[in-house]
Amino acid sequence: MGTSGSLLRRGWRRGWRLAGGLLIGACTAVVELPGAAVAGAALLGVRAWPGGRPAARRRVERAVTAGARRLAEAERGRLSRFLGQDIAADYDDSGVRQYMAVRWSLGLLGGLVLASVAVGAGYGSLLLWGWFLISGGEWMTITASAIGGLFLLFLALQGIVGVALLEGQLARHFLGPSPQEALRRRIDELSASRAGVVDAVHDERRRIERDLHDGVQQRLVALGMLLGRARRSQDPDKARTLLVQAHEESRAALTDLREVAWRVYPTALDEAGLRAALETVAERSPIPVRLEYGLTAEPEEAVRTVAYFVVAEAVTNAIKHAGAEHLTVALTRSDADTGVADTRVAGARKAGAGVAGAGVAGEATARGGLLLVRVTDDGKGGADPAGGGLLGLARRVAALDGRLRVASPPGGPTTIGAELPCA
Repeated sequence: MGTSGSLLRRGWRRGWRLAGGLLIGACTAVVELPGAAVAGAALLGVRAWPGGRPAARRRVERAVTAGARRLAEAERGRLSRFLGQDIAADYDDSGVRQYMAVRWSLGLLGGLVLASVAVGAGYGSLLLWGWFLISGGEWMTITASAIGGLFLLFLALQGIVGVALLEGQLARHFLGPSPQEALRRRIDELSASRAGVVDAVHDERRRIERDLHDGVQQRLVALGMLLGRARRSQDPDKARTLLVQAHEESRAALTDLREVAWRVYPTALDEAGLRAALETVAERSPIPVRLEYGLTAEPEEAVRTVAYFVVAEAVTNAIKHAGAEHLTVALTRSDADTGVADTRVAGARKAGAGVAGAGVAGEATARGGLLLVRVTDDGKGGADPAGGGLLGLARRVAALDGRLRVASPPGGPTTIGAELPCA
């Protein structure tokens, strides 16, 4: 019952969002229709006028294109916010002019569909209050009108969904890349993510070699020296003392080896699941870590592995470099109908805040939702998204077509967020 009620509420919210988007689109169509007429007349005039000046033609085209781009940006925002249609912003001038020349027709169609919804609801409601108006044999007329109104309401509600889909298709046709261009971009993204994964693997190998060389190997060298001194000692008490020290050194080497193995891949991740592995990270941290685990189901292996390493690396960076006193780790699930945007970015955008990752988080959301990972510390901030540790995390996340966000203004706080598709 609870699940069906939740689905019903989400359906109502989505329906109201679509209706609101079409209503706004109908209002903007009132502006776009005369604008398209004026722009078309101006372009036709400067292009068809005998001996027209090229400079005047370019000024008119620039003015028309600038106005079309402003309207197109407003339409992109409406499509994303209300209709769940995310359109790329890298469209060309010709496409945006053609889009604004025909978009008004769908806007007026959306307004007509909404009007049909109102008419159908009005006539359909006669079943509730129309009986009070019956006089003589009019009950047949009222009943037929109510049934016809309900049928019109049903068709109009389907029309809302249809017009919303047409809006997205029209915008993608004129503003979005062509299928060949989209395929080329996807190939570029996959090539970049594959190269990033290779670099991340090499970096991980170098880190493991450094940990073994600087930690375990040094312990073993010290252990060998202690045992050698104990063998050469002629004093039994001194030899016994050296053996005790060697025993302690062997225990320390074993601890370091376990630490290295844990950083390579924790067995708890497979044996007990993601939550247990993250709880271990929190317990091993020298500063307090609050874990907010909001997942009801265990993610698939690749997703939970990347989520674990995002948290582990972020916690390690905060301990080593941020001077933090408290950490918060939060994991939640975003379902397919929450409207997560599809933003294709790679690298840092501005100082103190960065986004890294590849490009189909929105597509993956439509298939199975997102695993959202967020690590926040109260440190000094100023983390560099292009730094070695965070860049390695971005490559891990990009291998799953996810996104890594880093917001770290000077003075803090620092927030590292990852969006991992759960296909």
